[in-house]
This record gives sequence, C-alpha cells and structure tokens, in this order.
Amino acid sequence: MTSLTLHKIPGEQAPMALLLEADPSIALIARYLQDGHCVVACLNDVVVGVYVIKALSADTWELMNIAVAPEHQGQGIGALLLHHAIDQARQLGAKRLELGTGSFGHQLTFYQRAGFRVVAVEPDYFLQHYPEPLFENGLQHRDRLRLALEL
Repeated sequence: MTSLTLHKIPGEQAPMALLLEADPSIALIARYLQDGHCVVACLNDVVVGVYVIKALSADTWELMNIAVAPEHQGQGIGALLLHHAIDQARQLGAKRLELGTGSFGHQLTFYQRAGFRVVAVEPDYFLQHYPEPLFENGLQHRDRLRLALEL
C-alpha cells in the first residue's frame, strides 16, 4: 500500500458515492460538507476512502463521516484515515473529537479500538432523522451513540 496518499479537497469535490456508504442522507452530507474539512485517501490515483471533520466549537470537533470503498475494506485504510482525522483535529486546535454512530456493529468496535468512549445515547435518532429504516446484519438502527476522544 505504498502508493496510498491523503489529500484535503474542497467539499464540492467530495466523493458522494463513498460518503453515502457511511451516511445514507445526501441532505445531511451536503450540510456538513459546507463547513467541513474533507480528506480523501487515494490508491494509485483512485479515491478509496474519505473522512469529513468539522468544528462544533473552538475546542470540540466532530468526525462527521468516514468511509472506505467496500472492495478496499479490511486493509487498514479506515484506521489510517481515523488516525489522520484525529491528528488533523488536534492540529486545528481541538481538545476533543466527537462522533455519532449506531449502537451496534463493527463501527462501534472500530472507534473504541482508537480510544473513543461512549458519552451519550440519543434514543430514536435514526428513526427521527432518516426517512428510510437503516438495517445492519438484520437489525434496525434506532439509537445513536455519541462517542468522544479527549485529545
């Protein structure tokens, strides 16, 4: 994977199909791309991953989206992107990086391995904010967990 490179890009150039892998709402994605920092991972000049972070306050940032193309998952690209996002938030003055995710699934373990801890539960978040039910492994996502990492 020596040819993997990371690049900050303008929000309007963000790979929407990839962002939709992690968040099925075009409207929500468009909203956070407006004032977010978007970084893509390219493998041999092909975009294979992306993340978006944005400021919630002067010292708290949020990881809004992180996604790796399905055919490139399991190769460490997601972990590389997550650690880059953490470093980027720190460089931008963040003391804390937060994110929202489902209450089960591989994403939760992924974030916890990087040191994120559950700080809140938002009951029925996915029912209230997405018109279509979201399923993973036959289970419907209902509640959203808020996770945070002190930087």
